[in-house]
Amino acid sequence: MRQSKHFKRSLRTLIGGFGLLSFIAVGLPAQGEAPKSTPMGPIDLMAWDRFHNWKEITQICQALEKRWPRFVHLEVIGKSFQGREMLALTVTNPKTGPASSKAGMYIDGNIHGNEVQGAEASLYTIWYMLENKDKAPRLKEIFDRLTFYVVPSANPDGRDYWFQAPNTRHSSRGGQIPTDNDHDGRYDEDGPNDLDGDGFLCTMRKYVPGKGNYKIDPEEPRLLIRCKPGEKGDWIILGTEGIDDDGDGRINEDGPGGYDPNRDWGSDWQPSYLQWGARPYPFQLPESRAIRDFILKHPNIAGVQAFHNFGGMILRGPGAKAFAYPQSDARVYDALGKAGERILPFYKYMVIWRDLYQVHGGFVDWTYAGLGIISFTNELWIQKKWKQDGDYTDGKERLEFDRKLSFDAHFVPWHKVKHPLYGEIEVGGMTKDTGRIPPSFLIREMLHRNAAFVLEHAYQTPELEIVSIEWSPAGNNLRYLDVTIRNKRIIPTRTEQASSKKIGRPDLLIAHPKDGCKILSAGIANDPFRKNQVNPFPKKVQPTRLPIEKGVPSRGILRIRYLVQGSGKISFEFKAEKAKDLAFETK
Repeated sequence: MRQSKHFKRSLRTLIGGFGLLSFIAVGLPAQGEAPKSTPMGPIDLMAWDRFHNWKEITQICQALEKRWPRFVHLEVIGKSFQGREMLALTVTNPKTGPASSKAGMYIDGNIHGNEVQGAEASLYTIWYMLENKDKAPRLKEIFDRLTFYVVPSANPDGRDYWFQAPNTRHSSRGGQIPTDNDHDGRYDEDGPNDLDGDGFLCTMRKYVPGKGNYKIDPEEPRLLIRCKPGEKGDWIILGTEGIDDDGDGRINEDGPGGYDPNRDWGSDWQPSYLQWGARPYPFQLPESRAIRDFILKHPNIAGVQAFHNFGGMILRGPGAKAFAYPQSDARVYDALGKAGERILPFYKYMVIWRDLYQVHGGFVDWTYAGLGIISFTNELWIQKKWKQDGDYTDGKERLEFDRKLSFDAHFVPWHKVKHPLYGEIEVGGMTKDTGRIPPSFLIREMLHRNAAFVLEHAYQTPELEIVSIEWSPAGNNLRYLDVTIRNKRIIPTRTEQASSKKIGRPDLLIAHPKDGCKILSAGIANDPFRKNQVNPFPKKVQPTRLPIEKGVPSRGILRIRYLVQGSGKISFEFKAEKAKDLAFETK
């Protein structure tokens, strides 16, 4: 009977749900076969209506490189605690320059093991851009101008555990390093137990006529509702499926994991007694060290996007109240965040500590506070998307939508099970593939809209152009030369955080005088009319190499003024870590 029940439940999940137990065939055209595509349409390199285990994610990354070998490079940047390869994709157009010469956009997902859709969102973004770059001019511009760095899963151990082991929608948040969560000197000895062997960790309840505090909901008999004061109920809730494995009187208190990989980063890190989930010291996890080293090797990264999974939020730091962002950077964040709200219906642009909760040692705090990079975390799924009006969806409505839209794919009917402590109980409830992640028919919209936000963020990374090169007389056979450079995009070449904390390399304007021409001094000119004024002071020692600590501002200009002796030409190089370099020459 158990095999029959298990088979039926697995078949129901396979047909009506996410296909979590199924495997995909990576669909590449046969060699020599022309790809079949409609304008702005997909070639199904991967299934966009389900989620994939780590083996499948690896196959998809390999398929991307195989399909676009000139544009996609796959590498292993480290290994997880359990030895899974940490994968990174570099995506760029080599015809427009080396990858490191362009502004970079870093994307990752799935730092929490159960937040699986982050990997699919990361891969969808680059797949869609590559698939449609020759059909949409805006995508072509983004593809030609930027380099994308994609780490699809920052926690492959936790991801695979969520897929392969019985779980709830909330469990497997951490990684898989053994942890003594109950401080008894043993590790992972009392985790949840799949009592009925169906692959899901559901809820335990017990029938106790007249002695309980719950009763059957008369409108939805699959649910229990709490009794009113003085009212007798017939049911008690016993928690998630499990037994007291270690005999300490508690159930499920020391399962796998028990730490938070998003508390391991080096900015505002706090120990575990101040920030639950922290490890003994920052960057203690092999996964975060691999990502840290990869990002540090690519100083051209000008934008960061991390994908989490629940709440419909566009989050920015700071994670803690004690740290405030400079106003110029906050305006950049606000412009991008508000644009994201328009792209993502029902999502809210939020500040982590103020609008959600305090986080110490978070990833996007490190990439902004530590590296000066404009960084966002998107919480991908929002339950309002179940309904067209966007009203809150409660448990009863979720069951209704599951029945009428997914045909009961995500509810395990209540059924009797023997428990060693509680005797005869019932187990049932929602499966792990619901609540925090969307139903299969809404996955693609979620991926596409979030990809569109990332591509907008990428579009707004610095892009420089020469506005003017103007000579004017300075007297005594000298001349002024004003060079004006414009940043066409919202993100500056150097954030205020980077410039004020001396993070990274300043922008650098290098002059090469020719034909006896000599540069006597150089500086930033805020006033085009007062030619003898530069800020802060004219640079007279090595004026041919002028560092620009503040960079080129958001949608603004940088005007450099030189005092020049002689009539020869001057060629220039403007070098910026986070924008494509410029080369130009005077007439």
